[in-house]
This record gives sequence, structure tokens and C-alpha cells, in this order.
Amino acid sequence: MARVAVVGSINMDLVTLASRFAGPGEPILGERFLTVHGGKGANQAVAAARLGAEVALIGAVGDDAFGAELREGLSRENVDLAHVVRIAECGSGTASITVAEGENHIIVVPAANARVTPAQIERAQSTLASADAILVQMEIPLESVEATLRLGQRLGKPVILNPAPTQKLPVEWLKLARYLTPNQHELAILLGADADEDFQSLMQRAPAPVVLTRGGDGAWYRDGGDAAHQAGFKVDAVDTTGAGDTFNAALAVFLHEGLPAAVRKACAAAALSVTRLGAQGGMPTRAELEAFLPSA
Repeated sequence: MARVAVVGSINMDLVTLASRFAGPGEPILGERFLTVHGGKGANQAVAAARLGAEVALIGAVGDDAFGAELREGLSRENVDLAHVVRIAECGSGTASITVAEGENHIIVVPAANARVTPAQIERAQSTLASADAILVQMEIPLESVEATLRLGQRLGKPVILNPAPTQKLPVEWLKLARYLTPNQHELAILLGADADEDFQSLMQRAPAPVVLTRGGDGAWYRDGGDAAHQAGFKVDAVDTTGAGDTFNAALAVFLHEGLPAAVRKACAAAALSVTRLGAQGGMPTRAELEAFLPSA
């Protein structure tokens, strides 16, 4: 069983479905409201656990009702919460999402996620030291992302940096990652490059090995040599939410099998995840992935 440590955000998504978006100052009736557990850190932890890994999450929730519910949901998924702190007099992270006319409007309030500190990362050193792979994203303070990268290198552990939501980062930080997992747009921003530049050229310029996600086209990856391609898997897509988080989780879970095998299984897991509604709702189990691969 692979051991995966995830450092990242934990959110409650507040989703409203409506026939159209309201104008400024205009009240309208919605069609449906639901709360959905989310946050890239929590999503990746759940996906890795369902794929059979022993998973520990390092993050923060508030001392509100959302925090209690989010912890309960993660616990049901067998995620180790020893390093998920509850911040007193602070709310949990939320994403308020309105879906209408085939589009969505999103307002994210980081709240407790903004209180994940480098000191908290250091306190989780023994957990990170026992991991086979470490996953970190960018929905927590950048100083804590840097701390994760530096501690991972110090411990000799592969750190997968999923640069989302992306912004330009110091080259020195990127060199600390074992793998970067952006899409083409994110990679261009990371490097301060033109978004229209050929993606293989961008991959060659990156200061760390890149696993580049390309949606239905699968993924391209480079680890010292020429870029290789893993084709996507044909499925009937229902909801693409969470596909990237599933991909990253699977990459971490199967990294010990070698990069080509890990990328293949990550593409397959991501494909399965889009066949059902919801980010965490669509994430496959290990048994579902193993049943899918021979027939894909």
C-alpha cells in the first residue's frame, strides 16, 4: 500500500443552480442549492484513499459547523487527520458557486486555509518522512507551499506540485519539485511565457520534470528525455469537476511503479472520474480502476 501525504486546502462548496445569473441588486429564484465537500487538498486526499493508498492530510478547517462536517467526511474516507488543525474563531474555507446558462461564477473565501503555516508543515515532518509521495497545490499560502517543497527535498521524498490556481513562482522553488503537473495554460504562467507557445517547448524549458495534462488528449510527460504521450481514455463525460485532482492523486499513488505506468493509471482514473457527478462523487475506487484498465 502506497503512503501519500497531501498538503492543501479543505473547502465547503456552496452550490446554487439557477436558470440565469442575477443582475446587480436583482433577487431571483434559484432552482437548487447543495453543499459539496471540496478543496483541492481534500479532493486529492479522498481520491488517493479510494485508490488504495494510506493517506495523511495536512491542512486546516475552522471551528464552525462546516469544519466539523468536513472532518467527518474525510474521516469516513479513511484519511488521517492528525495534522488537520481546527482554527479557533475562524471559519472554514468556502467556495460559493452559482451555475447558470452553462457557466459558473465562483467566489472563494480561503478562511482557515490561509492559516496553514510553514510551522505546521514542520510539525508534520514525521508524516511526510514516512510518505512515498507528497502532493501540494496552491490554495494555501505560498510560503507553506515553499516549506513543503523544501522539507520534501530535505527528506529525500518526491514532491508533486500541482500549480493550481497558478501564478508565476521562483525558478528556485520549481527546481525543488520532483514533478510539476500543470496544464498548458498553467505551465505558461509558471514560466512567465506566452500562452500560445508550443507546449512541448514549454516542457523543455521547465526547471523540473513536467507531467502536462491535456484533458481528453491524455497527458504528456518528460523526465530528462524527450516528451512522451499517454493517450486519453474514451468515456461518456458527465461532469469534469475534480478530474485534475483525481489525476494528481493517482499519479502519487502509483508513482512507485514508474512514471509511464503512473501516468497511464492517472489518465484512466481521471477518465473514470468524469463519468459521474461531483468532484469527490466521481472519484473511482481501486477496484473500479483495475476493472476498467483491461477493457479500456
